[in-house]
Amino acid sequence: MAPEAIAQAIAAGDVQGANGRALAGAYDYIVVGSGSAGSAVARRVLDGTDATVLVIEAGGPDVGVPEIDIPSAWVANIGSSRDWGYVYTPTDKVNDRSILLSRGKVLGGSSSINALVWLRGHPQDYDGWAASGAEGWDWESVLPVLRRMEDWEDGASPLRGAGGPTRVERARDLHPVAQALITSGQALGMPLIDDFNGPSMLGVGPNSMNVRDGTRDSASRAYLRPVMDSPRLTVLTGATVTRLVLEGTTCTGVEMLVAGRPVTVRAEAEVVLSAGAIDTPRLMMLSGLGRADELKALGIAPVADLPGVGRNLQEHIILGGMIHEANAPMEPFNANLEGSTFFSKSRGDLALPDLMFVSIQIPYLMPELAAANPVPPNAFTIAPGLVGMQSRGYMKMLSDRHDGPLEIQPNLLGEPADMDALVAAVELGQELAQQPGFRDLIRSPVVPKPGMTRAQKEEFVRMSCSTYFHPVGTCRMGTDAEAVVAPDLKVHGIGRLRIADASVIPNITGANTNVPSILVGERAGDFITG
Repeated sequence: MAPEAIAQAIAAGDVQGANGRALAGAYDYIVVGSGSAGSAVARRVLDGTDATVLVIEAGGPDVGVPEIDIPSAWVANIGSSRDWGYVYTPTDKVNDRSILLSRGKVLGGSSSINALVWLRGHPQDYDGWAASGAEGWDWESVLPVLRRMEDWEDGASPLRGAGGPTRVERARDLHPVAQALITSGQALGMPLIDDFNGPSMLGVGPNSMNVRDGTRDSASRAYLRPVMDSPRLTVLTGATVTRLVLEGTTCTGVEMLVAGRPVTVRAEAEVVLSAGAIDTPRLMMLSGLGRADELKALGIAPVADLPGVGRNLQEHIILGGMIHEANAPMEPFNANLEGSTFFSKSRGDLALPDLMFVSIQIPYLMPELAAANPVPPNAFTIAPGLVGMQSRGYMKMLSDRHDGPLEIQPNLLGEPADMDALVAAVELGQELAQQPGFRDLIRSPVVPKPGMTRAQKEEFVRMSCSTYFHPVGTCRMGTDAEAVVAPDLKVHGIGRLRIADASVIPNITGANTNVPSILVGERAGDFITG
């Protein structure tokens, strides 16, 4: 379509947003991505200014989708049309297996398809961000924002917030599998944690979940839905941004495909990239912002040499899984198929817990293990995870096309310390299974079997290694040569462009990453509105 025809289509209102607003040719702010951070920054800009805002989402609407609404149905989103369905590149460390990376492709992004766990991480995580060069992101600075984000069921306290956009509640009516994790953890001497967003996460207890009236309270529902009628907001779904428009070193808009048609929209103030830890660096590279030698090799003219784009990829590991046959028919699923969490340490000298266990009400086993270990229908999972891993990876494009292949390499098990920690996690998982609680539920272990040697435990880790779908860090903030954005989230050397999503996180938190991602969006809104 010629540029004149595109302009005519926009002027005639032929391109409609999800909230019924016709697409205009220019907005004050353009937010690319409606996920955890994108929804938050869009709302804060609307609330704090009189600006117009365009939110662009590649996926579809989130209304009337039971798999989104019902907490226990979240796994049905994996592999669906609401999932980008990325794959981590195989390595010999995981026996050359391709490992799925699920990312939300729907209004609300991954907050619409994830497991609904609302965990901030440790105060020391944020102090570590500040120490690494992200000045102003220390715990004392971010706590007021974390509190204002939430509407905690117990009300406000020095650590918790009330009246915020997102409703947060404990898992209720714990499934026997969830209660067994709590009982068994306590039998091992771990404290009962009533609130993992309280003073300490070391221990076992019920999950905190972003749920309102039994329904998922995603970022789009918490932040965008209440303002969908605003005449200053346009939410465009089914639109894929393919490139940033740069005039010299100033970002002035975006190019996108809408129903297969190329459309350019101008940003009078700023573009905010909130496309996530995979697609934000991809859009940067497509626009000539990245490692200059790699861009040239793809035939992309470099605009700014930003060597940190796509580097520093970090991901939490989960083992799928430690499967047990139950000694009685299982009760129906509830909560988020989990309901409780157990944080522990792989070594006694660690300052913070590096292991995160969940018990899952269904079998969760990697296909390669399932082929050799038939799983009975009446089975459940104890799933150890590593949230304090040492390995770092990268992502890069393999062609200059916006939909071209990617190499997404988290380097899972790349550091020997990570293998050591996960072997300790397997041993702790087997010990948990022998405690009162799980012992009363289990008929027999399916996989792994008791009595494994160290070598067999390592092989089990390699074969069961998967991830929590928590990629972060690929456009990290800081002030050194590898940093992509400054602490105010402005891209180094490029005017009118910010990044607000998990890609800016310099070091992954010791828990789920949805809350830190929303935090980034909230703070981006603060920086923009002053």
